[in-house]
Amino acid sequence: MEFPKDIKYTKEHEWVRVEGNIATVGITDYAQDSLGDVVYLELPSDGTAVTKDETFGVVESVKAVSDLYSPIGGTVIEINDALIDNPEVINDDPYGDAWMLKVEMNNHGELEDLLTADEYKKYVEEEK
Repeated sequence: MEFPKDIKYTKEHEWVRVEGNIATVGITDYAQDSLGDVVYLELPSDGTAVTKDETFGVVESVKAVSDLYSPIGGTVIEINDALIDNPEVINDDPYGDAWMLKVEMNNHGELEDLLTADEYKKYVEEEK
């Protein structure tokens, strides 16, 4: 299981990688592993406002349907259209090609509430 150090994590198993004022969001390796084979993904459209800790979409696997929660607030500036037609990429490359949203952030301070890689790894181990 991967826990890249250059990103922050939520207890709902989303990740965020920040470059300047842009946050790239996806689900973690642990989340995709727990879900099993992902078969469907629903994402918001560009220009949609997202709110920290509120749902922004849905991921469906052969095992379950799960809400996706935004780790930060802001405006969606891009979605990963390739995932809509090929959601299985989430299982193959959760931290790379399977990013879901790019969000222009409203408040960098919201990042302080997120977990580091080490904190998230510990959280996952306790959750098992």
